[in-house]
This record gives sequence, C-alpha cells and structure tokens, in this order.
Amino acid sequence: MKFSIAVDLGRDSAETTMEEALAQLVDIVTFADAAGFEIAWAAEHHCIEYTVAPNPLTMLTHWASRTERIRLGTAVVVAPYWHPIRLAGEIGLTDLLTGGRLEVGFGRGAYQYEFDRMAGGIPQQQGDAYLREIVPALKRLWAGDYAHEGVLWSFPTATAVPKPLQQPHPPLWVAARDPNTYDWAMKNGLNVMATPLNQPFSEVENLARKFNQALADNPGTPRPRFMVLRTSYVYDSPDDWMIPVEAARTNARVFEALFSNASGVVNGFPQPISLADHAAKANFVPEAIHENLMFGTPDEVVRKLRAYEAVGVDLYCFGANLGLPHELTMRSLELFASEVMPHFTRVEAEAAAD
Repeated sequence: MKFSIAVDLGRDSAETTMEEALAQLVDIVTFADAAGFEIAWAAEHHCIEYTVAPNPLTMLTHWASRTERIRLGTAVVVAPYWHPIRLAGEIGLTDLLTGGRLEVGFGRGAYQYEFDRMAGGIPQQQGDAYLREIVPALKRLWAGDYAHEGVLWSFPTATAVPKPLQQPHPPLWVAARDPNTYDWAMKNGLNVMATPLNQPFSEVENLARKFNQALADNPGTPRPRFMVLRTSYVYDSPDDWMIPVEAARTNARVFEALFSNASGVVNGFPQPISLADHAAKANFVPEAIHENLMFGTPDEVVRKLRAYEAVGVDLYCFGANLGLPHELTMRSLELFASEVMPHFTRVEAEAAAD
C-alpha cells in the first residue's frame, strides 16, 4: 500500500488571512513531497471559505513550482461545473506546467449549496449524468479533432489545445460510492477513489466488495487502482485522543449543513448544524469517531491501516484537513511519515528482495 494526501486551502474565520492559510498549505505539501507521499490531491469547491478551491488545476500548478517529485491530482474536478473543451485544454496545460505529474480525478459534486449556485440548482444526484458524458468527450478531444452531439453538451469539430504531456492522457480517477459507478470506472479505464466518510470500517469493506464485484463483472479488464480517503490524525500520547475527535465533530456538522443546505453561509463561512441535531447519531459518539477515522498513536494507526491493506486498498489517502492549529497538523504528519509509513515501505522492500 502506498500513501497520498488530500489537503485544502481553507479557514474558519476571517481572523486568519488568506496569505497565512496559503503558507500553511504549502508547508504541508512540501513536507509530503519530501516525506515520500506519492500524490497530493486538491479539491474543487465554490463560494465557501471552508474549502477555498475554485480551480484545483490552478492550485496544482502552484504546488508544482514548490515541489520536486510528488504527483499532483484533482480530488475532484466537478463535472457539472465545466465545459468539455475548456476542461480538456485546462488539463492539458496543467499537465504541461507540472512536468507530466498530473493525475485527474472526476466527481459528480457533493454540496447542494454549490449546485444551487454553479449548476442551475439541479439536484446533486443528477451530477452523475454530467460525469458520464464529459469523460469520454475529454478522451476524444485529447486524441484529436472531435465533434460532440450529446445530451448535455454539443459542439462542432474541435480538439484540446494543448494536449497533455502524458500520453494518451494523465491517469484518470473517479469518486465512487454506488456499484454502477464502479462498473462504469472499469469499463472506461478509470481508477477508483472512495471515502467511507465517518462510517465504521465495515463501510471500507463494503466499498472494497463493490470494487471487486465490478472487476469480476468485467473480465479481462486490467485492475485499476483503489484509493480510500479518511480524515487522519496521529498523536504522541493516548491522552490526546479527543483533540482530533472534537475537530472532526465540528467538520461533520459543517459537511452536513452544506450537503443538505441545512443552514446558511455568511460571507463565505458555512454555519454548522446544531450539535443537538447531530449528537444522537451513532457515528457521532466520540469513541466511534476515534475508532472509525484514522486517529490514534502510531501503533494504533498501523493496526488500522493493516486492515485497509488486507481488503485491497492500493493507495491510502491521508485526509489532512481537520481545522486544527498548524503546528498540530505538522506534528501529526511528522509522526505518520516517520513512524507509520516505514512499516509499509519495509514490507515492499522485503518483498522485492525475495
């Protein structure tokens, strides 16, 4: 199993300047580059300070100028917010500017709050149709002249300019939860990125079963990569276990508010749903959050990761955004890189030697 990291530019109040938030973000990405993480992922979101990400491709170009070897990926480009011709050219240019280090993840979108502002108010679930139409169109545009007559977009003969540096295109990924998306990924040559959110490890097993079933239903298909993202935090002392738990509880309340349009956004800052509305949920109990998410001392995290590896996760994604003070985030990353990752790289080295 290899490791990647998802990190966002964001702030929870105007007291933190955008310059400060950006400097802290670059600290994390440059550390991940030096520590041996394979990929750093940037999101796309709009109109919210919680995740400042109007164009993940621009962010990745910024990271490329400050890193040496780490690959750079979108997690994710939101299909309903883009025109195929524009996205094809933007991806080609970003791959060129990053020296061929680009990975492209696609998704249908998450927050209804954004769909109301970016996609004409369509239900978030309808984003799937945009995803399934745009990816084949992009491949054709990268290959050469192509005219598109689809349900959602139509355009006369055109091609992507520039073409990606990686040929025929950068590695492609899709965010997947339902079985149909896993099957579509296999049929279209996309790797799979999944998140169990705050659910127990049984949901990781469920996602792995969907992946394996889709692979079995498409015989002869090369096995794509399977990545799972979890919010992660490593700490020195077992006594520190409530530090990430409290932060995760706040994040869950914000996510639910944006996902369901359950509360307002004031000048870009989302208002979390009330604690009372969330407190009774089983996955919101502090002990459940601690066990379900990738929280723990280095030994605890290694134990949890072994289970992910055993169900076939190829690439574990360290979700770095908890809204904690920067020094705590960096200490967590240092512990993960120095005391967790070597347990898995040693196994790979020993297997290669044998």
